[in-house]
Amino acid sequence: MRILYFDTVSGISGDMTVGALLSLGLPFDHLQDALQRLGIGGFAVRSSQRSINGIDAVKFDVDVHDDAAHHHHGAAPHGHTHRTFRTIREMIQRSSLDDAVRHTALSIFTKLAEAEGKVHGMAPDDVEFHEVGAIDSIVDVVSAAIGFHFFGVERAYVSVLPLGSGIVRSQHGLIPVPGPATAELLRGFTTRMEGEGELVTPTGAAIVAALTTPDGVPPLRITAVGYGAGQKTFADRPNVLRLVVGETEATSERERVVEIHTNIDDYNPELYDHVFDRLYEAGAREVWLTPVHMKKNRPGVLLSLLCDLGQRDRLAAIILNETSAIGVRYHDVERIVLPRETREVQTPYGTLRVKVARTAEGNLNLAPEYDDCKRLARERGVPIKLVYQAALVAATRQ
Repeated sequence: MRILYFDTVSGISGDMTVGALLSLGLPFDHLQDALQRLGIGGFAVRSSQRSINGIDAVKFDVDVHDDAAHHHHGAAPHGHTHRTFRTIREMIQRSSLDDAVRHTALSIFTKLAEAEGKVHGMAPDDVEFHEVGAIDSIVDVVSAAIGFHFFGVERAYVSVLPLGSGIVRSQHGLIPVPGPATAELLRGFTTRMEGEGELVTPTGAAIVAALTTPDGVPPLRITAVGYGAGQKTFADRPNVLRLVVGETEATSERERVVEIHTNIDDYNPELYDHVFDRLYEAGAREVWLTPVHMKKNRPGVLLSLLCDLGQRDRLAAIILNETSAIGVRYHDVERIVLPRETREVQTPYGTLRVKVARTAEGNLNLAPEYDDCKRLARERGVPIKLVYQAALVAATRQ
């Protein structure tokens, strides 16, 4: 299984995350091309090398050509663009980003909207983002999602988070460090009240909350290390975020998850696509429908999902809000999963990713990424089954 470890020696922000992903080996051209699928203009991205206390790190910047706010790690915002979560969600949903990238980016923003909504006592859809609603922060979030999936990460972990100290100025006035939304996002994560200034930004906290688990990182074989540079200079630590990619050595892994179910027989089936999107954006591991017969011989469906324990209440609330269900049931389950990794393979139709799982006996399960197959089939004008078959052949040979 491919693991991504966030070593937050100086906290985390959106731009530091993207810089570290570029340092790990995310090609800048790939990032630029993928960002074009976001379907918005008014910005350009650039990266530069920085030496932070002798550490070679990458600084990621977004140059905005409108009045959007700039709020990178250790820098104050320069003006404000207000966007509601509803607007940002529609922007990302309309984009031509790969499905997995779109779902991950929306999951990050969903976490942030829910935290801001709780702090300000309003519905997540109505939350107005200021610094985080600016184009540069949207690009940071989407870029982080692009890098996460480029490396085929199966699970991510985070170190103890230093939260900083003091008072910072926000759109709402002076607030304590960590900010209220940041503190809300990091419920369940291990933190330290140390450091100067704001070390974990709301964007960084949302990335942590959406992508990582607070459990301890398992033993792994390190395959790559990258450093993302922050803007400010600190006296007590290098302002870098270290990302470590590695492979777990275990032949299988046991994990505990929550399974949620509800029976539905009076809901428009056309709307399940939207429900699935909402659930995946909020962190569901798997979502599925099963045909069932209910009372009075009415046909219905069993809506089921798997999630981490900390996401149970949030996902149950989405089901109750979005569907006609008036209750859900849940139970803890334990499952055994094979170690997995994602490899890129070359086919006559182009490069795509294949998920590889290995059993204890050494047998391989190969699964070409559907989004890649669909994209290449459309670009080349061929049936998707041919792309899928070519991916299997290439992966088997490799």
